[in-house]
Amino acid sequence: MDANVGDRIVVRGHRTGQSVRSCLVLELRGSGGGAPYLVRWDDSGHETLFFPGSDAPVEHADRAS
Repeated sequence: MDANVGDRIVVRGHRTGQSVRSCLVLELRGSGGGAPYLVRWDDSGHETLFFPGSDAPVEHADRAS
């Protein structure tokens, strides 16, 4: 998974009733655009280091419409 500053990462619930969470990538802390990422969560505004799993797709800012 490669992300850039300004991209969004989306985490979908795996069970009925679980909400979708998304976050904004603020900094790349891994090598070559890899994890961990410093992110700001949309629902809480908290900034954390995040190691997304393979089920958390990146929405690239340059491809968003």
